[in-house]
Amino acid sequence: MYQVPLNPDPPKPKSPSRIGLISDTHGYFDPHVPTLLRGVDQIFHAGDIGSRRILEVLNRIAPVTAVLGNTDSEPDIREVEVVQVGEWRILIQHIVDPDRPLPDLAQRLSQLQPHAVIFGHTHQIYSLRHRGILFVNPGYAGRPRQGQERHLAILDCTHETLTASFLRLDQLSAE
Repeated sequence: MYQVPLNPDPPKPKSPSRIGLISDTHGYFDPHVPTLLRGVDQIFHAGDIGSRRILEVLNRIAPVTAVLGNTDSEPDIREVEVVQVGEWRILIQHIVDPDRPLPDLAQRLSQLQPHAVIFGHTHQIYSLRHRGILFVNPGYAGRPRQGQERHLAILDCTHETLTASFLRLDQLSAE
């Protein structure tokens, strides 16, 4: 698991937990991210990070678990992570098609039986259950561009349920 050296042994949160979800930063760190993620227990970055600096800054907010995206090349970050949050098993992988999982993902889902899958790549927010698994894409959090909505997500993990909610970066940045 990727851990920024500043915090090598993060505490294992107990359920209930709040997890900040971010993806597709592409080297850009929006100044509103710390405010939006204040109070989360962990942060999952679902790939296309763009710069190690992004992970270092996120780690000042909460412990970070990150996966490689198709534009990343950090040798110490893996393509897939599985994190246990209380009683919930969460798989993080950048490229995922919840409707038609590729064979390697289908095999992981069968073997690991995660309760949730966090992914990125499409730059579109997504939160639906497929085959009993919650699939969440927090959307695009990179540099503002015309016509591209930017989001983060919060995954609330209680003893009973996993729930994703989305936070829009564009509305804050325009103020």
